[in-house]
Amino acid sequence: MDLFEYMRSTSMEREAPLAARLRPRTLDEVVGQQHIIGRDKLLYRAIKADKLSSIIFYGPPGTGKTTLAKVIAGTTSAEFTQINATVAGKKDMEDVIKAAKDTLGMYGKKTILFIDEIHRFNKSQQDYLLPFVEDGTVILIGATTENPYFEVNGALISRSIIFELKPLSVEDIKELIHRAVYDKERGMGAYDAEIDEDALNFLADISGGDARHALNAVELGIMTTERAPDGKIHITLPVAQECIQKRAVRYDKSGDNHYDTVSAFIKSMRGSDPDAAVYYLARMLYAGESVTFIARRIMICASEDVGMADPQAIQVAVSASLAVERVGMPEAQIILSEAAMYVACAPKSNACVAAIGEAMSEVERSGNLPIPPHLQDAHYKSAAKLGHGSGYLYAHDYPNNYVKQQYLPYELNGKEFYHPSGNGYEVKIKEHMSRLKREAAEPDKKTDQADPR
Repeated sequence: MDLFEYMRSTSMEREAPLAARLRPRTLDEVVGQQHIIGRDKLLYRAIKADKLSSIIFYGPPGTGKTTLAKVIAGTTSAEFTQINATVAGKKDMEDVIKAAKDTLGMYGKKTILFIDEIHRFNKSQQDYLLPFVEDGTVILIGATTENPYFEVNGALISRSIIFELKPLSVEDIKELIHRAVYDKERGMGAYDAEIDEDALNFLADISGGDARHALNAVELGIMTTERAPDGKIHITLPVAQECIQKRAVRYDKSGDNHYDTVSAFIKSMRGSDPDAAVYYLARMLYAGESVTFIARRIMICASEDVGMADPQAIQVAVSASLAVERVGMPEAQIILSEAAMYVACAPKSNACVAAIGEAMSEVERSGNLPIPPHLQDAHYKSAAKLGHGSGYLYAHDYPNNYVKQQYLPYELNGKEFYHPSGNGYEVKIKEHMSRLKREAAEPDKKTDQADPR
């Protein structure tokens, strides 16, 4: 490193954002994530012993993925190289691999390659890394906010240990904020600032477990607040509220948190909890989710989980879907709320799901079994001459508009697919079907109604 490079590095470190300056340098400075870096945990022991294998850090923003990689960089005897998948290309990786081979060959030192946002690499870029990870040319450390089992090459996954980082607790965030305000070496202690207890509690709670979000708010507050008559900068609750205009909601529409929220929304409706359903609805709306996407999920739930227990549910859901397209936000949130809560409160039955599932399995198993001749169309060309439709019993000719007749293929005689539950309207359906079969007229006892065939 020449003089100019040294001066640039020193200047950048001094001018770096607070969150970067406070980044831990050792494992003992790391706040939170004790489930993976506690003293008795595998990762702690591996870092201390400098015996790392390839790993992938997975978790929300601001939970310490890059921090842990930097800690490893400061403790390992291996060469440490970092690239960001959002800007790096294949040429960058080729250069890293060449340097890693040279370092291993000339000095016997391994190279740790840290790839931030590894899910941004496409399949071919990830495939390129595979042989070099496998033969030990590089030890891979990947960091991703997305579920690696969805976004990272399965072969890389199988050769790596996955560590999931959790959002930091409120107490963890408080500790970091305290460091930020009062640490004179790397924090903002030189500004002689103080933070009120209610402001500390507010920022720790509203940051949503994201340390970076909390520290950025502290830095903004200290840098933009005038000194009080006592000469100090006071971070009060109003100042904290100004620095964070609204609660941070982690919700990437193409990411893992998106699917978790949608899943919770659907499961809350299925579980007949209207309060939870409307809460997760609010989270999706707050984060800017498409109202048409939400409406589709409600329609699916109305059929899949309510079904015939309340046939009105699908009508409410479809009407809501049409209404939100015509009305738009913000009024659409009321329409979606009504539909979601109706579905949540409705009696539940998945008998329709089971029926079509069993029927599809039967078709797959037995194929196109012959349709009983009396159900076949007698009008197409000369089909009647072949006996198609012969012997068909017109249901409206009989009492209760029902007559015993073979409708399923003969090979499936007696097979039942639909089993009404004991919930909601299906109670009436079950009673009605039982009465029809119990009071079924004999085929020769007709009424005087006309047969429109």
